Amino acid sequence: MPYDPLPDLAGMSLAEIAAAVEARKLPPVEQWAPSDTADSHMRIAADGTWFHEGRPIARPAMVRAFASLLTRDQDGQHWLVTPECKQSIAVEDAAFVAIEMSAQGDALAFRLNTDELVLAGPEHPLRAAGDPDVPALYLAVRRGCEARLNRSTYLQLIEHALAAGGDLSVVSQGARFALEPA
Repeated sequence: MPYDPLPDLAGMSLAEIAAAVEARKLPPVEQWAPSDTADSHMRIAADGTWFHEGRPIARPAMVRAFASLLTRDQDGQHWLVTPECKQSIAVEDAAFVAIEMSAQGDALAFRLNTDELVLAGPEHPLRAAGDPDVPALYLAVRRGCEARLNRSTYLQLIEHALAAGGDLSVVSQGARFALEPA
């Protein structure tokens, strides 16, 4: 089945973004409880590149398929989950990278490196980490996994916060998020 990429985030209305988010069908990983575990021999680099046995996965469709099976447990371990097996996957920083941001009405929308859209808010909070000299911002995606905002997306978000005035924080879907590490 061919994949139709979404248009540029800036060219989409909030209603179109919300519809795209709602239309995304993901496997019911939460319902699966496989008894077998293994090592996937996969790694996600800090820049979002996926590797298998040391070689980059060059097909974006494969990365999107694997990403739909991704979860992170309470100990911080990432897993690829199928009905039959749970396979560990090494993640250097975050499982996803937020590569674009758009402020639409009362919401902040982000596009991930997997071409997925996420609306920041109570269910998908932003988290500031690092320190004042080297800050890092993360967006909760799903199943414990996060996306780190890349440099340009981070700067877009900071510019949005500064344009709103006041402190370095933003509001999305009624939730306020500090952009400075505590």
